[in-house]
Amino acid sequence: MAYHSGYGAHGSKHRARAAPDPPPLFDDTSGGYSSQPGGYPATGADVAFSVNHLLGDPVANVAMAYGSSIASHGKDMVHKELHRFVSVSKLKYFFAVDTAYVAKKLGLLVFPYTHQNWEVQYSRDAPLPPRQDLNAPDLYIPTMAFITYVLLAGMALGIQKRFSPEVLGLCASTALVWVVMEVLALLLGLYLATVRSDLSTFHLLAYSGYKYVGMILSVLTGLLFGSDGYYVALAWTSSALMYFIVRSLRTAALGPDSMGGPVPRQRLQLYLTLGAAAFQPLIIYWLTFHLVR
Repeated sequence: MAYHSGYGAHGSKHRARAAPDPPPLFDDTSGGYSSQPGGYPATGADVAFSVNHLLGDPVANVAMAYGSSIASHGKDMVHKELHRFVSVSKLKYFFAVDTAYVAKKLGLLVFPYTHQNWEVQYSRDAPLPPRQDLNAPDLYIPTMAFITYVLLAGMALGIQKRFSPEVLGLCASTALVWVVMEVLALLLGLYLATVRSDLSTFHLLAYSGYKYVGMILSVLTGLLFGSDGYYVALAWTSSALMYFIVRSLRTAALGPDSMGGPVPRQRLQLYLTLGAAAFQPLIIYWLTFHLVR
């Protein structure tokens, strides 16, 4: 019996012994411990040795230098292609505006009949920026007016319970496409009329984009006073824009030197100017009549 009792006690001790913990799946690297066997923290000497070894490796240095050269070359290519299609310096000229210029220009677009001097001012054979010359075209007002027109169209469609992202996107894309088509038509007309001037694509884009101001006023008046107010505002803004386009293109854009050519060429220039001006009310009406009911 003693033997069996001792055997049972010995077996109890074996059964009471806890099983060892399973090994961790990942090494604990918190608190600066490295993944070295034994879990000892990496010393400063080891880190410094690794860094010095990486920096001192000639292959790594060559790879870093090669990567820097590729990045620099890619940046130069991007700038080169950008300057190839868009002149950044010329584009900055059309955005050189201030608050006083914007206020005066908006007043000129709404009521241009009392303005006397329409010639663009020059300084050392270079045109003055818009903030120094009211007659200089800009792209700031057309850009802001286009954004405002899209927002106003969304509000008008929401009031009429017709708003949807697709309809708003269609309004924005249609307004942009009409301006692009107008600029292309003007470029073709200038080429066919052989007009010699400093008129660039940015100039035409600026003059074509001023119609957004009249569109905003027409839609806003229509929302406040109904269809009658819309048509009154449409007639006023259209006539003002036509007068502005004719005077600007004949004086500021085409210039006085282009008026001294042969009579047929002068007639073509006159027809081109009048055609560009007469086209403005049609575009304004087409892009705004569906927003007022």
